[in-house]
Amino acid sequence: MNRTDSKSETAHGLEAVLLANRAKLIGFLIARGAGDGAEDVFQELWVQIAGTHAGPVANPLPYLFRAANNLMLDRYRSIQAAKLREKAWGDQDDSGSHPSVERLLISREELEKVDATINSLGERAAAAFRMFRIDGMSQRDIAALLGVSLSTVEADLRKVYAALAALKGQIDE
Repeated sequence: MNRTDSKSETAHGLEAVLLANRAKLIGFLIARGAGDGAEDVFQELWVQIAGTHAGPVANPLPYLFRAANNLMLDRYRSIQAAKLREKAWGDQDDSGSHPSVERLLISREELEKVDATINSLGERAAAAFRMFRIDGMSQRDIAALLGVSLSTVEADLRKVYAALAALKGQIDE
């Protein structure tokens, strides 16, 4: 008796149906295009089902097939988005060499304009923006650190975003 078999003896409800229909679900995933990732999708589904304390499901097998299909689609979309990101990053440097001196100077000038625009909006707004976008802090943590309300942080961020959008419009002209 392997580990999966002993687990199915102790599993209840939806998890038991999942384990009892493992081969069907993996076959379904392979047929739907999961290929070598079918086992991984099944494991991900198992983790989700085991960690969920949902109530009874009227038709557990169709529910599991739909959940498996959704996981497979999510995985596919994630892979496609990663490919697009990689392609976009790769397309930015067509020459395969370092940027020209002129491009570096223009970039520095634009960066100085961005920095000046952010700083012109006040110390609190600039600090909130940098903490949120550069340091990755949550808005709630920023509010606590700055001693202001969450809505104040949100308003400061909106103000910075609006100013940067206007600056982008000027630079693009």
